[in-house]
Amino acid sequence: MRYLISGGGTGGHIFPAVSIANALKELDPEAEILFVGALGRMEMERVPQAGYKIIGLPVRGFNRAQPWKNVSVMADLLKSLRQVKKIIKEFKPNVGVGVGGYASGAAMWQAAKMGIPILLQEQNGFAGVTNKILRNKAAKICVAYEGMERFFPADKIILTGNPVRQNLLNGVRREVKGEKNLLIIGGSLGARTINEAIKAALPQLSQTKGLHVVWQTGKVYYDKCKAAWEAAGSPANIECLDFLSDMPDRYAQADLVISRAGASSISELCLLGKPSILVPSPNVAEDHQTHNAMALVNKEAAVLVRDVEAAEKLIPTALELIQNKKRLEQLHTNVLQLAQTDSAKRIAEEVIKLATR
Repeated sequence: MRYLISGGGTGGHIFPAVSIANALKELDPEAEILFVGALGRMEMERVPQAGYKIIGLPVRGFNRAQPWKNVSVMADLLKSLRQVKKIIKEFKPNVGVGVGGYASGAAMWQAAKMGIPILLQEQNGFAGVTNKILRNKAAKICVAYEGMERFFPADKIILTGNPVRQNLLNGVRREVKGEKNLLIIGGSLGARTINEAIKAALPQLSQTKGLHVVWQTGKVYYDKCKAAWEAAGSPANIECLDFLSDMPDRYAQADLVISRAGASSISELCLLGKPSILVPSPNVAEDHQTHNAMALVNKEAAVLVRDVEAAEKLIPTALELIQNKKRLEQLHTNVLQLAQTDSAKRIAEEVIKLATR
């Protein structure tokens, strides 16, 4: 069997794509897998690192602010469609898998046009533009949230959740009597608003008895955050780090997590049953992080602090919540009920069903 997988642009698209490929290899060791990505985007580096071949397309996103620049964008799209047609003729895939992103649109559109069944995977609670365009061409659509019938045909939807790093379940928690642990994560690049709120509250956090803080700043903001931490006297109860290489243990240790509301982060919090304060990024397409967060908040499974309110409300909310044992237990119970396990394997099984029809 030959599988064509396409998508990328962000880690939120790339990680699920690679996880699905790994699951396909486990279920079908003889499988041939080819990725199609967008030139110059993150997938062109990350996919080969994961051990898979990838071909890049010149496809780009449309420029909504300066529409006159879209003539060249359209030219690149047409060039990409021709290139995908050639790839499909040579590779002869049995099925196509699209995870969102520019390349996924071109690759899955052409695959469907050539009679190849396609499966889409939508990570967010608010469907992305690419997957909405492709919805009528897809045979199956795997989603992470309930209520996605407002975007996709109900008979095509399968609730699988998002693939997450399974090793996160192997974390070890060290019990320290009377200590509460606050984990702050902003993604690999970091979250400016969250970091600014922490910097302003360093004196308060350093003087809170029985509190240990792990502050992952992201590489972009690390130098300024570290300088602020040093200016506050390098408080011993606050770890200021640009990147966390030991996420399983960090998650295991945390009593409360402050995080953005990206699809992968939310899936991890659900799997681990972690109480969280979600601060959705306002800098994403169609405000999808707020939709992701509200799927938890509406079920009393997380607390929301909006980005514009973070400077004023984030730390007071966190300090109050982390001392409220009853509320933490309620959040833990409710978020755990939203977890979807073995997502990558379940998606791969659907892919194989389509391939063997």
